[in-house]
Amino acid sequence: MESFNPFEMWHNMGILARIVVILLVGMSIYSIWVMIDRFAVFSKTRKTSLAFVLGLRDRLLKRDLAGALTLSKTEPQAPIARVVQEALSEYEEGVQAIHGKAAEDIGDFDVVDAVNRAIDRVKEREVANFKKGLGGLASISSAAPFIGLFGTVVGIINAFRSMAASGQGGLGAVSAGISEALFTTAVGLLVAIPAVMSFNYFTNTIESFVVDMNDVSSELISYVLREERDRA
Repeated sequence: MESFNPFEMWHNMGILARIVVILLVGMSIYSIWVMIDRFAVFSKTRKTSLAFVLGLRDRLLKRDLAGALTLSKTEPQAPIARVVQEALSEYEEGVQAIHGKAAEDIGDFDVVDAVNRAIDRVKEREVANFKKGLGGLASISSAAPFIGLFGTVVGIINAFRSMAASGQGGLGAVSAGISEALFTTAVGLLVAIPAVMSFNYFTNTIESFVVDMNDVSSELISYVLREERDRA
């Protein structure tokens, strides 16, 4: 019984099959790089976000707006901290504008709406940063099996052409070629399976970050509403 030897299969492969394998290996290297990068980013984000949210809650309970703004600027800055920084900065600018100008100069300016717009703007940018590389990971997870299958089809065609050219029939005449052809499908699946699993994991992680940002944003808006009510 012959052992599985990928190096021997590589040596016996045609040029097109080798190109397919090289392409799949390149896709695998890219997907591994994205996995490592996103895992490092998300791990750091999880730690910094937890510390920031706990500190922000304490400052908002004490109605320490300046302290909350200072905390949001502290490095390393979590994505949710950038959202809060933009929102609090917008709130301060709005309050200063209201108190610094006559009512007729302000018009229909609404501080709460301005803060909401600032939150949505920064949140969209942060979510886009979270998704860096995930589009490529999704493409690899869907395309890699078909690329491997393409190599398999080409290999089987070559195996049958060799059988026709030699005039020899039977399974033994094509088994070596078919096994080499199926090797590309195996490589394609080996690339696609970790990619699709990682993509699903990272997508769920991003959704949890979005939920956290929405919770903190809602708490911040509630704070702004209370401040406006007390100021009225």
